[in-house]
Amino acid sequence: MKNYVYLGKEYSDSEIEEALEKYCPNKYQKFEDIESVTAQYISKGYIVGWFQGRSEIGPRALGNRSILADPRQADMKDILNERVKFREFFRPFAPSVLWECQTDYFDLDIINPYMLIVSEVNEDKRSQIPAVTHVDNTGRIQTVIKEYNPRYHKLITEFKKITGVPVVLDTSFNIKGEPIVETPTDAINRFLGTNIDVLIVGDYLLKKDNIND
Repeated sequence: MKNYVYLGKEYSDSEIEEALEKYCPNKYQKFEDIESVTAQYISKGYIVGWFQGRSEIGPRALGNRSILADPRQADMKDILNERVKFREFFRPFAPSVLWECQTDYFDLDIINPYMLIVSEVNEDKRSQIPAVTHVDNTGRIQTVIKEYNPRYHKLITEFKKITGVPVVLDTSFNIKGEPIVETPTDAINRFLGTNIDVLIVGDYLLKKDNIND
């Protein structure tokens, strides 16, 4: 099974390290299990810039050039807007959900990998994921399938192990009026110029000085 949405350029570890050394020498770490480390930060309420593999085509960030956050935190939408995105207050943020858990949380039983379908959030789950439940009790979901995006699927799986919730909040890795980041340098500069707490680029982690976890 293939997903043809990830068609952008992919960057090697050496290219990522070169960018990190240029802008943040000796401040980054490399992890063998970056997905579980990232899930821990998201579960603690931190805002995470997530840069992986090839960039997406189309109108949505689909887990390769994304800003991720905890959907369980009711005020996360406001926090993201105040600290990073600066969007209109009425615009919702989207949920990425594991395919194998999708019907538990949403009234949609088909694969929707491109975040183009709005579905009602199941009534018994709305209180679990308030940050991605719009005022009309819907969400514009992305179905995350292991074969389509194994690293993003693993991240959400690790988040589910910690929290019991197979959903993360996903929004594009940019700020208002700017394009989505494309290169490691773009991601680092956007991280340094905003209040994003943690940046993940490939297997590398960079965090703000005030983050002690």
